[in-house]
Amino acid sequence: MMRIIVLVVALTAGGLAGWLALSFRTSATVTKAEVYVPPVQMTEVLVASAMIPQGQALTEDVLRWQAWPAEVASQDFITRPKKPDATKFLAGMLVRSQFVSGEPIREAKLSPSSSNLLASILEPGKRAVAIRVSVESTAGGLILPNDRVDVIQTVSRPGDDRSENLSRILLTNIRVLAVDQKVDQQTDGTKGSGVAIGKTATLELSPVQAEAIAAGQAVGVLSLALRSVSDSNEESTLPSKSPIPVRILRAGQSEVVRF
Repeated sequence: MMRIIVLVVALTAGGLAGWLALSFRTSATVTKAEVYVPPVQMTEVLVASAMIPQGQALTEDVLRWQAWPAEVASQDFITRPKKPDATKFLAGMLVRSQFVSGEPIREAKLSPSSSNLLASILEPGKRAVAIRVSVESTAGGLILPNDRVDVIQTVSRPGDDRSENLSRILLTNIRVLAVDQKVDQQTDGTKGSGVAIGKTATLELSPVQAEAIAAGQAVGVLSLALRSVSDSNEESTLPSKSPIPVRILRAGQSEVVRF
């Protein structure tokens, strides 16, 4: 009798275990079907294979095709299905704005030739104006293209006994386009040994700011003060201050000019 009871219990336990295993398998199958994700459709996007500095001409060895989700590929990106010969077509074009490694190439950041590179770098409505500079007037020669500066004007005002030098901030938060003919920083993007000591600095100005610079340079000496990177988002302004009287001697006659 005891053997029969043990046999019944064993059969019951085995049946229960089999039923539980079958139920778990069915549940797992349903769960797997519910979380099934269809494969992502991919395309190939042209990207920079290394850092490409501003002003450098594109070559095929700095470009490569990279797999990219088609869903998030911008219309500005260059894709292989649309332009399979893009690496050859873009060779020789100049970079208006630096590309980092892996960044998609966009034609809006390229210039077709070196003859209009500076013009292509300028923001719409801006002008490029060169001013005379020296090591002393450019933060020890440490100001580089794409830095932001304040322009300081210094004039000499005649006094009773001796001339008095007066300084004022003429323009604030101005972008430096070039120092002499240099329009880009070090190829690694750092400033360490990239000191640019030149005789002219080219600034990006609005037409009104360009007039102020021309007038300020005609009657005084201009210096550049380097701004912090954290201040670069501030609006470029033309401070409004009281005019400074300057006495000019011309043909034996004295004339006071305010600016």
